[in-house]
Amino acid sequence: MSSAEARATAPREGATGPLQGVTVMVTRPAHQAERFCHLVEAAGGQALRFPTLEIKEAHDTAALDALIDRLEDFHIAVFVSPNAVNRTLNRIHGRRQMPSGLKLATVGRKSAQALERLGYQVDICPPSRFDSEALLEQPELQDVQGRDVVIFRGDGGRELLGATLTARGARVTFVESYRRGLPDADTDRVLRQWSRGDIHVIAITSSEGLRNLYEMVGKVGQFWLRGTPIVVGCERMLDTAREMGFKQTPVVAADPSDEAMLEAVQKWAEKRKQTHE
Repeated sequence: MSSAEARATAPREGATGPLQGVTVMVTRPAHQAERFCHLVEAAGGQALRFPTLEIKEAHDTAALDALIDRLEDFHIAVFVSPNAVNRTLNRIHGRRQMPSGLKLATVGRKSAQALERLGYQVDICPPSRFDSEALLEQPELQDVQGRDVVIFRGDGGRELLGATLTARGARVTFVESYRRGLPDADTDRVLRQWSRGDIHVIAITSSEGLRNLYEMVGKVGQFWLRGTPIVVGCERMLDTAREMGFKQTPVVAADPSDEAMLEAVQKWAEKRKQTHE
């Protein structure tokens, strides 16, 4: 990891706000972290950039390309994340045009925005609660008998979406458009800050990222990690934190978006301030 990725960036001189005096460890992949970091800094806090996921090329790009070449065979294409959008569309644009009759669906609003920035209209997206359960509640996915659905995702991932659509009569194909890896990180600075009590809260949006963080910081870091408050992007992560032995129940944001995560961090900071007064 570069020093720029791991640095804690101080707010502007004289800055005030709900996060004044708070250092937030930001664990989003490096290419997706800056907007949230800027929101933290604008709220008066410090953002410690420490990515716990690295987005890499799919294991089998030939399989991805082969499916892209027959996209007209599908009725609905589902993108599970912005990474799925960006990685898949890069390869689509290198090979062909998007079929005009293909319905586009996303699990969350950030994925929808990624498609819209590329000039595509999103047909199916939950208005809130950005997860598979919310997408499955949408009217367009209730009657999918005999429909062909392709789901673009990273390696692994939840099976709920595909299993439910299959149970509703759809023919579902999963395609890996990217894979998640463990960043090659220098943890020395993070461990020094922890030893001084200078990391106050961690913002993390996936169970895989939390497990990676646990592995990356080693035995000494794990002791500090379990005692540090964390703000998570969904309720499913509560079980992961419990399994790891976290001392405090995580704060759960409304969804994993930058805005919702910031709001949850600020609520945690306000409660912390009241406790210390």
